[in-house]
Amino acid sequence: MYPGAKTLNNFMEIAIEQARMGMKHNLGGPFGAVIVKDKTVISRAHNRVLDFNDPTAHAEIMAIRIASSNLETFDLSGCEIYTTSYPCPMCMSALYWARIKTLYYGTTTAEVEKIGFDDGQIYRALCKGTDTEMNVEKLDSKICQQLLSEWEEKEDKYMY
Repeated sequence: MYPGAKTLNNFMEIAIEQARMGMKHNLGGPFGAVIVKDKTVISRAHNRVLDFNDPTAHAEIMAIRIASSNLETFDLSGCEIYTTSYPCPMCMSALYWARIKTLYYGTTTAEVEKIGFDDGQIYRALCKGTDTEMNVEKLDSKICQQLLSEWEEKEDKYMY
């Protein structure tokens, strides 16, 4: 039990342990995640950005990758996720793509911003549809649109 906690959800406790493991070994920030299906842990992960030199190796992304591999499907609609912090925009998008319908989180974006993890710029860029920090330019649109036509005509396509 942790100071100030009367009870601790078992799955959140696993996410917290994962976050501490990642921090202890300097693999990434203080973030852990657990994906559960039918009250069974499917995957557990922590932030591995520093370990993998991969800016996408957030705890939620790692947990999704492991769960998808373990269940042999990209569709995690029967699962729920426990995270130590509210997911960043990338991770939240991945949760939607994975079709996870229930999210439990421990801390807010404002709370993690206070320790240096500020997603505000990303949220603002997504809300506005533009980003002042990144040059964005549409290029070779007609050729790329051909890819869309090819996909639409593909008879053996598998929608995801």
